[in-house]
Amino acid sequence: MARTPSTMLALGTRAPEFLLPDTVSGNARSFADLKGNRGTIVMFICNHCPFVKHVNPELVRLGHTYIPKGIGLIAISSNDVENYPEDHPDKMRETARREGYPFPYLYDATQQTALDYQAACTPDFYLFDSEDLLVYRGQLDSSRPGNSIPVSGEDLRTAVDDLLEGRPLSEDQKPSIGCNIKWKPVS
Repeated sequence: MARTPSTMLALGTRAPEFLLPDTVSGNARSFADLKGNRGTIVMFICNHCPFVKHVNPELVRLGHTYIPKGIGLIAISSNDVENYPEDHPDKMRETARREGYPFPYLYDATQQTALDYQAACTPDFYLFDSEDLLVYRGQLDSSRPGNSIPVSGEDLRTAVDDLLEGRPLSEDQKPSIGCNIKWKPVS
């Protein structure tokens, strides 16, 4: 199991726009379509990564907690499906339905969106404020498969709660750790 850290995109970065297919509805969706009026969480995830499987229930809880509070949640998979067929959009749709994702699960076939966000691993988390500026990037919490720390979402939840309450967000942010994005071979 690879342990790749986030690249930690610079705070204050404007959310890169995208137009990607939602694997559940089949509709093309953009950041502008899906953002929340109070902030937006963009998550790079995939189907097969043990780090993502470990946190999937918390991702669903995050959606149920924060979507009603005006926070948009967007999940994106950018993995190469030629070499990792378990991450194919058809399988993404199955995963979204099985897990009960209350947010769209988008497929980044060209991997350009992952490049624009400087995503490095799954899961990788980005929180943007109501002006679409990056205020948090990094780990969900300190839990990892096999480390016996319960999944709580503590780091990301604290950031979202601070954003919603108008408190300054700590700049002491820890990178997420997970499987590397499965990049397509360079031809």
